[in-house]
Amino acid sequence: MKLLKLSAVVALTCVLSITANAGENKPKRELKNNMMVKTNITPKSVDTIKDAFGKGMFYGRLRMNSFKWDWKNETLGAKGTKDNKAFGLGGSMIYKTAPFMGLSALAGLYYTSSPFSGLREDAADVHYLKAGKDTISREQVKNGGAWSYAVLAQANIEYKYSKTKFKAGRQIFESFLTKSNDTKMIPNTFEGYTIETKELANTRIRAAYFTAQKLRDHTTFHDVITFKDGSGDSWANNDDSAVHKGLTYANFKAAGKDVNHELIVVDARNKSIKNLKVDVTYGAVPDVISSLTGEVNYKIALPNGYSLTPGVRYMKQFDNGGGAVGGASLKGKLVGLTGTQKGYTDAASLDSSIWMARLVLKKGPLKAKIGYSAVEDAADIVAPWRGFPTGGYTRAMGQYNWYANTKTFDIEANYDFDKAGLVPGFSAMARYAIQNFDEAKQAAGVQADSKILHMDFRENFKNGLYAKLRVGLVSADARVGGIDQDSYNEYRFELNYLF
Repeated sequence: MKLLKLSAVVALTCVLSITANAGENKPKRELKNNMMVKTNITPKSVDTIKDAFGKGMFYGRLRMNSFKWDWKNETLGAKGTKDNKAFGLGGSMIYKTAPFMGLSALAGLYYTSSPFSGLREDAADVHYLKAGKDTISREQVKNGGAWSYAVLAQANIEYKYSKTKFKAGRQIFESFLTKSNDTKMIPNTFEGYTIETKELANTRIRAAYFTAQKLRDHTTFHDVITFKDGSGDSWANNDDSAVHKGLTYANFKAAGKDVNHELIVVDARNKSIKNLKVDVTYGAVPDVISSLTGEVNYKIALPNGYSLTPGVRYMKQFDNGGGAVGGASLKGKLVGLTGTQKGYTDAASLDSSIWMARLVLKKGPLKAKIGYSAVEDAADIVAPWRGFPTGGYTRAMGQYNWYANTKTFDIEANYDFDKAGLVPGFSAMARYAIQNFDEAKQAAGVQADSKILHMDFRENFKNGLYAKLRVGLVSADARVGGIDQDSYNEYRFELNYLF
């Protein structure tokens, strides 16, 4: 009965929202092809505190995500693999006040639930979940809790003066290293302070100081890099798929290091030269690790309306003490070792680098790309903040190709059938990636060479409703020893309604 009542409320909300949006030429928010939200309309400045709240704006979102993961070979056991499925139903409500004397506030409440037992794994099998883990809190379910939770993932105040703005509190910060990655039920957010200025012509400079992070499937904010907590719980603190599993609470303690960390990000973007975009990013977890990244993209006009944009990105990673604590491998299997071990040239150092290049061809509804990336044969790249180092160049759905000595070739094509006047609201993307991992590092947990075909099919119904089907087909070599542990097929379907 409660579920029926909730469904009636949701349906009424949809009807009212569709009616309201029908009279507007431009929606408050819309989804880009990668299903990230773009905000078109924000509250205008007001002259009184009363109007700051009275003329604020609500942003609503209803969403559903379903997942099916099919391994070629299951390896059951405590650390094995098993075919798995997941389902999430929920949404968010965000309220932003109108700016008063440059000051505004924002609060975002998010909710996710997996109410249908037939569309999810049993509680005892939640540790087998892969992509679908972000529909629930595995930690909560494991401890006998509910298959749903609500969290205030955003709560901040902002002050803007001229072309500079300062924000404090829980927030989304989209950068090379940090992203909301809001493609499931709840975004990845951070707690701390950010400042952005555009006072210099054609230049944007930003700085962030974060004291905590909340991953998408977490109910609370936690440390930005520490894996496990004092009890050894693997789903506490930062348990991102790309986390460094050697940088544990216990290992930091054993090394006499602090278990509470901060994440610092400083970046700059310049467009002073026509068609040239230059990006520089510095990131650091003090006394653990830091990095400096530069990227250049230059757009070249070609005949017949085409454009070609070459891009290059280089990231240099510096070990500031993390290597001695957790080792050079993200899998945490080099802790306490030194010298050449399990395929790594220096088991106790996180010094490393990665470079990548791409060519992007565009014309009207067509976007095509080829990309290549290569990681130095040193340490793995540490970046568990959902800003994937190879994103936009060679990363395919669900893949982590920034292990040491990994080389990846990627080719991708996007076509907007709506823009071409063929199918209203429809667009599609296909990507094929060839990943060459270092077999010598399989003893440290690195996967086997693989080929990935990744396809997205998207529909914008033009009334706030969006649908997307994602398919990932992964064909991998057998690992050393003759067992194929890395081949699988993955299917995702999602619905979003913005109001």
